[in-house]
Amino acid sequence: PSGNTPLSALHLARLIHEAGAPDGAYNVVTGSGQKIGAQIVQDPRVAMVTFTGSVPVGKDIRAGIGLRRVTLELGSNSSVIIEPDADLKMILPRCVTGSFSHSGQVCISVQNIYLHEQIADDFTARFIEATRALKIGHPFEETTDISSLITVAEAERVESMIQNARETGARILTGGNRHHATIDPTILADASPGSTVSCKEAFGPIVVIHRYRKLKDAIAAVNSSEYGLQAGLCTRDIEKAFRASQLLHVGGVIVNDVPAYRADHMPYGGVKNSGIGREGPRFAVEEMTEMKLICWR
Repeated sequence: PSGNTPLSALHLARLIHEAGAPDGAYNVVTGSGQKIGAQIVQDPRVAMVTFTGSVPVGKDIRAGIGLRRVTLELGSNSSVIIEPDADLKMILPRCVTGSFSHSGQVCISVQNIYLHEQIADDFTARFIEATRALKIGHPFEETTDISSLITVAEAERVESMIQNARETGARILTGGNRHHATIDPTILADASPGSTVSCKEAFGPIVVIHRYRKLKDAIAAVNSSEYGLQAGLCTRDIEKAFRASQLLHVGGVIVNDVPAYRADHMPYGGVKNSGIGREGPRFAVEEMTEMKLICWR
């Protein structure tokens, strides 16, 4: 597990041991990911490696794994497209939740909202109002909506993305400030296509508003990303939803909800620089299974 978050994996190991699993069936090794990960990848006894993390590390793993199996869940900057016929009363609070839950530290957190020009002004105003109503506080408090990022260094990284967006022409509609390891929930508009926040994964409480005139333009904008994990599409037109779902180059399309929706039994995974392979019990078993043909005469 990450050196910043080892406790849940260790607790799970204890539960598995108490449940009666054989010794050695489940093992947790803590320490430097660079050193331990390299040892695991290089050891020929390891039949398969799965990794969730950055694109550069994922590429290094795949380059070093040889002909053994690997699944990778890497970067993302997930988007939701909202058509003018969408149920705005339903999708607006979902966008707030999808953008800022866990302070944006979710692989499929909403980072881009594409709004049709007919609804852009109204939705943006209501979205800003709902975002400003979020309460920043201690994560143990039931009333807290937004809390700190995992480290101060991560908060400084997110802060630099906001500064880069501002320097390249983006407007901060709300938020944008850092308090130690906490970033105020931030909404940006007019971000340039070349800005860091437009091209890379924020993994923080940042969302960028975009306007579009035709659905095909919004789909093209989503597909222009180097990532393709999940995307959301909101419309009451079922034919439009199916057509757009086929055109969006992502691992999963969530119709009439945000891309941050996930159920454990779904085939979860991405395309392009978002990785290869699929998670979810059935699909993970398939990824880990070597097929053998036995033919009798």
